[in-house]
Amino acid sequence: MNTHNFYAGPAILPKQVFKKAADAVLNFNGLGLSILEISHRSKDFKEVMEKSHSLVKELLNINDDYEVLFLTGGASSQFYMTCMNILNNGDTAAYVNTGTWSKKAIAEAKHFGNIEVVASSEDKGFTYIPKLDQDYSKYKFAHITTNNTIFGTQYAEIPNINTQLVADMSSDIFSRRLDVNKFDVIYAGAQKNLGPAGVTLVIVKKDILGKVEREIPTMLDYQTHISKGSAFNTPPVFPIYTSMLSLEWLKENGGVEGAEKRNNEKAELLYNTIDNSSLFFAPVLGDDRSKMNVVFKLHDDSHTEAFLASANANNCIGITGHRSVGGFRASIYNAMELDSVKVLAETIKSFDANQG
Repeated sequence: MNTHNFYAGPAILPKQVFKKAADAVLNFNGLGLSILEISHRSKDFKEVMEKSHSLVKELLNINDDYEVLFLTGGASSQFYMTCMNILNNGDTAAYVNTGTWSKKAIAEAKHFGNIEVVASSEDKGFTYIPKLDQDYSKYKFAHITTNNTIFGTQYAEIPNINTQLVADMSSDIFSRRLDVNKFDVIYAGAQKNLGPAGVTLVIVKKDILGKVEREIPTMLDYQTHISKGSAFNTPPVFPIYTSMLSLEWLKENGGVEGAEKRNNEKAELLYNTIDNSSLFFAPVLGDDRSKMNVVFKLHDDSHTEAFLASANANNCIGITGHRSVGGFRASIYNAMELDSVKVLAETIKSFDANQG
């Protein structure tokens, strides 16, 4: 049975990545040892770490002004680590509120300086991306969440902001081409497009560090991890290894440009199907629609259980919307194949024809 996994996360990975990772759990590199038990100081794992760093830089075209880190704690830990490392007491940072994760980032940031919400889409239920067209030079940095998994919005283009830019890219990193030079910090939990839960990717511009007056705990100082190549303490060995495999797969399949083309095709198919339906609608319109998390609803909620039953009958799982917004959500990350999206599209069409 071919199951089509539309869960928002932890997300699917390419089948060949699962296979290689599973093999390494039993016997890594022919050592007769599991990837789960080898030393993180061993030559074999050092090669994994070095290759993982290298692939991130290659795929995102990152220059030597930046460092790549593999940390723990998820994006939630970066909500405060970014501020701890670059926001001085008395400084003010600008935040854009585009939903649940932005709100969490704002709450954590308030522990470290003055925070000003300079734009928000809360007035319309977070169904659009607010414009950023002011002078932000008075702020230490501006923070955005590039893709919003719960509400299904995404920045179609990264705005040009005249201050340092920090971004949570947990749910759309590696999904499209990106000019890293626009950013000073990018962070992303791995469990969408990169690897399994347990590792967090951070890309940080080196020259912004070491300038705060506060004392930073050793484990929360980016410079600690830069100096030790992401291995100050025992790193999450298996998630990093699996992420390396995923990055290899991405490179073999046209890189980020190839992923962007496939993701555009999947999103276009699904949104067109919803827009042409009499029963369903997508609350997000135009260029603000996420190409990672397609949120849609029924005009008449009484059809909900019947549609979920139809989806399950076609092996489409994980399409129930987030509990805070209801409706449905199809997450179509990099590893989601077009054929799976076609199955969901046909399910929507068939349900529409039978119930509409």
